[in-house]
Amino acid sequence: MEINEQIRDKEVRLIGADGQQKGVMSPRDALKMAQALDLDLVKVAPQAKPPVCKILDYGKYRFEMQKKEKEAKKNQKVIELKEIRLSLNIDTNDFNTKVNQAAKFLQQGHKVKVSIRFRGREMTHTSLGIDVEQRFAQALEGKAVVDKQPKLEGRSMMMFLSPSPTK
Repeated sequence: MEINEQIRDKEVRLIGADGQQKGVMSPRDALKMAQALDLDLVKVAPQAKPPVCKILDYGKYRFEMQKKEKEAKKNQKVIELKEIRLSLNIDTNDFNTKVNQAAKFLQQGHKVKVSIRFRGREMTHTSLGIDVEQRFAQALEGKAVVDKQPKLEGRSMMMFLSPSPTK
């Protein structure tokens, strides 16, 4: 943000400290008015024609902006991407454990990436990998929605799940 002497425009639209419009004038005159009130001249809308400047206490203004940013960050919800790795020939108990783990992640509101890594000759049986991932999605039916269907990328197959919307 440009303040005081940094404002180099030919003319600016001035808003006073009380919020009233003072009109269009040169930045030098506006700066004199701001200094008479012992405040700063701050350009608040540089894209406007002519640019809009306001007389205010810049330190206090910056503090308020930082406070608003902090508040906005606090209200933000961070969604993490958790990964579950399966193998092509996974046993039922291992499979159920992975399903329960994924359900726990989804319950917490995280997205889940389900991946299978094909090693050696397993690359010839990619259809079995699709079957395993489809079975995984069916086991989580009602708890998860498939964002991205199983897709082979290099030697690994990935599928993305997100928590199902609650009604």
